[in-house]
Amino acid sequence: MNRKAFRSAAVTLFSLLLCTFTLTSVSAAQSGAQLTGAGSTFVYPIMTHWVQTFSQRNPGVQINYQSIGSGGGIQQLKKHLVDFGASDVALTDQQLPSMPPLIQIPESAGPVCITYNLPKMSKPIQLSSDALAGIFLGTITNWTDPRITKTNPGLSLPNTSIIVAHRSDGSGTTGIFTTYLSAVSPEWKSKVGAGISVPWPVGLGGKGSEGVTGIVEQTPGTIGYVELSYAEENHLPVVLMENRAGKFVAPNAATATAAIAAFRAELAKDVRTPIVNPPASAPAAYPISGLTFLLVPKDGNDVAKRQATKNFIEYIVGDGQSFADQLHYAKLPASITALDRKLLQEMKANGQPLK
Repeated sequence: MNRKAFRSAAVTLFSLLLCTFTLTSVSAAQSGAQLTGAGSTFVYPIMTHWVQTFSQRNPGVQINYQSIGSGGGIQQLKKHLVDFGASDVALTDQQLPSMPPLIQIPESAGPVCITYNLPKMSKPIQLSSDALAGIFLGTITNWTDPRITKTNPGLSLPNTSIIVAHRSDGSGTTGIFTTYLSAVSPEWKSKVGAGISVPWPVGLGGKGSEGVTGIVEQTPGTIGYVELSYAEENHLPVVLMENRAGKFVAPNAATATAAIAAFRAELAKDVRTPIVNPPASAPAAYPISGLTFLLVPKDGNDVAKRQATKNFIEYIVGDGQSFADQLHYAKLPASITALDRKLLQEMKANGQPLK
C-alpha cells in the first residue's frame, strides 16, 4: 500500500472510531437521561401509560410527568424548569413572544364531558348548547327549567337547585370548555370569554379534574365538566350534548375523532385550530372536543436529554397512539401524525439537528 492510500485508510478508520465513540457516548448518556414534564390533567391518564411503556422499552430513561394543569405546565416551561409541557389549549401568537422558542405538537385528543349527580335517572340527560351555557352563566338554576325539560321528554327531573362545579386552577380542560361556550353563546363570549382561567359567574371551584370530580360525587344536584376518563373511573353519568346537526351525541373516542375529521382542512393550515362546535355536516361529532399539545423548546444544551425527549415524543405520536381508544382518547389521524413528525425535525441541541 502506498503512502497516500495508507493515509486515506487511516483517516477513514479514525473517522469510524470517532463516530462509534460519539454514538456510544450519546447512547450511554441518553440511557441515563431523566426527563421532567408538567401540565395538562386532561392527558394525564394516557401520559401515565406512555411513560410506563416507553420506559419499559428504554429502561435507562426516567420520565416524571406532573399533572398540575395546563397553566402550571406553561409557567414551568417558561421558567425552564421542565423538558416539556402539555396544554389542552395551544399558545396564541400573542403569548408566544413571552415564551422560549418552542414547538407545539398535537399529541392527543378527546372529549370534555359534562357530568352530573342526579340519582335515579332512568337514562342520560340531554342538553342543548343554549341550556348548558345558561346553567354555567347562572341564568338556569333549577333542573326543571323548560330549557332542560324540553330536550328530555319523559324523563322525571328533580325540582332541585343546580350547583355548578368548575376548575379553580388554570386548566386546558377549562380552555376547551369555555372555547365551546364562547362559540355557541354570544352572552358567554361577551361576559366571560374563553381561556384556561376565567371569571366564573357561579359555582364551586375544585383543583384539578380530581377536585371537580370530588364535588360532583359528593353533592347531589351538581353539574361539572371533566375528561371522560375521570367520569368513567368514578362511574359518573355523562350528558348527551346536542351538536349543530341536531343530534344528541355521547362523549367518546369515536365522536371526538369525528370532530377532528370535521376540521381536517383547517388543521392542515394551523394545528392550533379549535375543534369545538363542528359544522352540521358532521352529525356524529361530539361538540366539546379538543386537541392537547406537547410544548417543547426548540433548542437546549443537553444533547442526551434533548434526544431522549425527541424519542419519547416520536413514540407518543407513533406506536403510543395504539393505546388511545382503550383509554378514552381519540387516535390522531395520519395527517396530524405526519405533521407532528415534520415539526419534530425542528428540535435541536446546541444549534445542531437531532437524529
